[in-house]
Amino acid sequence: MRKIVLMMSVSLDGFIEGPDRDISWHRVDDELHQHFNDTVGQLDGLLHGRVTYDLMAEYWPTADADPETPAVAAEFARIWRDIPKYVYSRTLQQAGWNTTVVREVVPEEVRALKDQPGSGGLGLSGSDLAAAFLRHHLVDEIRLYVHPVLVGGGKPLFPHSDTVTALHLAGSHAFGNGVVLLHYDVAHD
Repeated sequence: MRKIVLMMSVSLDGFIEGPDRDISWHRVDDELHQHFNDTVGQLDGLLHGRVTYDLMAEYWPTADADPETPAVAAEFARIWRDIPKYVYSRTLQQAGWNTTVVREVVPEEVRALKDQPGSGGLGLSGSDLAAAFLRHHLVDEIRLYVHPVLVGGGKPLFPHSDTVTALHLAGSHAFGNGVVLLHYDVAHD
């Protein structure tokens, strides 16, 4: 069975974006970008919320057409375009670039998706979508890329919840730019 892996960049104070959807504080250099390329390139698919999908679709489909685009970013553009994507949205009518629109998080449908052939797992992104997947106990791993910044406000990764989710540290890695990857397995007790 394929795993669902929540993968998000977050500030040290827990926000995925600052006020006005600001993500300019993300410290993505060549080393971190290559890590993303290697990681996402091994996945069987991506599960995006609509906001995350819109943000990605705004830039990545044509990023490699610009000769000024760094090689590592051009590589990611090709990876993102080609990988199967599922965007969860009640309003989006259609999506391009190998994307299927899904209306609701239905646990049985997600489990069926996990049961499909593949060994790379499914990358999950978007805080609202992550909250729904966590509520339904569908997340198997969490990989947080903690950026060394306090943004003071914005959209938190994890909304308030009365549910306790036990995690087991699977590993960590400090990148040269100060970003720290915290990799957790979710305990399904």
